[in-house]
Amino acid sequence: MNRAIDIAILILTLATVVPAQEKQTESKPAVAPDSPLPSVNDVLDRYIQALGGKDAIGKFSSRVVKGSFEIPTMGVTSSAEIYAKRPNKWILTVDVPGLGLYQQAYDGSVGWTQDPQSGVRDLTGGELAAIKRSAEFNQPLRLKELYQTIAVKGRSKVGDRDAYVLEATPSEGSPEKLYFDTQSNLLIKADIQAESPMGKMPFEVFFEDYKEVEGIKMPHTMRRTSEAIGFVIKIEEVKFDVPIEDDKFKKPAADKPAQEKDKPAQEKKIP
Repeated sequence: MNRAIDIAILILTLATVVPAQEKQTESKPAVAPDSPLPSVNDVLDRYIQALGGKDAIGKFSSRVVKGSFEIPTMGVTSSAEIYAKRPNKWILTVDVPGLGLYQQAYDGSVGWTQDPQSGVRDLTGGELAAIKRSAEFNQPLRLKELYQTIAVKGRSKVGDRDAYVLEATPSEGSPEKLYFDTQSNLLIKADIQAESPMGKMPFEVFFEDYKEVEGIKMPHTMRRTSEAIGFVIKIEEVKFDVPIEDDKFKKPAADKPAQEKDKPAQEKKIP
C-alpha cells in the first residue's frame, strides 16, 4: 500500500466520539475497588457537568477548530481544520504537503470523502454511521440517543488513572468502550473499531493537554494508536459562533483520481 493510500485510510478513521478533559488540578480520593458501580445516567450526567454543564455545551451554533495532523512514523505533518455547525454538519480538511487535499464530511444528509488517489466517494454503511455520530454538534448531550445501548461494564486503569468502563453499541457498527475518569468524571480513553475501505481497524484513542475554551473543556492533543500505525491531532485554535455557509459541507463535483488524470489520452479507435 502506498503512502497516499495509507494517509487516506487513516483520515477516514477520524470520525468518532469527541470527548473533552482537563488536567487534574486537585487530588481526590480514589474510588474503592469494591464500591458499587454507578449507573449509566450517573456517569454521563457527571461527564456533562465536568465539561462545563448543559447550558455551556448547548449555547453555541458553530465551531471552527484548526491545528495539525501528524503521523510520526511516516514523517508526515500537515494542517488540519474542522468546521461544525448545528445540528449535524461537519467537515474535516487535511492538506498534506506533496500529496494533496484530504476531506471527510457530512452535510446533514450525505456523508462523503475525497482524496488525491480515489477522488470523491460517498460514505455508506458503518463509515456513514460513524460520521453521522461525529457530526452531531452537541454530541455529549445526546450520547444515549446516538447509541442503541450503553452499559457500565466495570472499572479499569488508563495509565495511572482509575476509570469506569462503558460499552456503547451503535445501531450500525461495532461496540465502543468509553473510559471515564473516576475522579474528574471526564472521558479519557476510547477503544474503537474504525470503519475504512480496508475493513475494520482497531484503535485506542487517548486525550491529552486539554484546555477550557469559552467555558467548555476541549482536547488539544488526541492520540490514536494501533498495532499498525498511529497519528496525533494537535489543536491550536478554537472559535465558536463563526458564520459558516451550508455550502461549506456540500459534496464537490466528482473528479478523476490523480492517477487517472496523469494517464495520456487514448487514441480513438476507428472500426
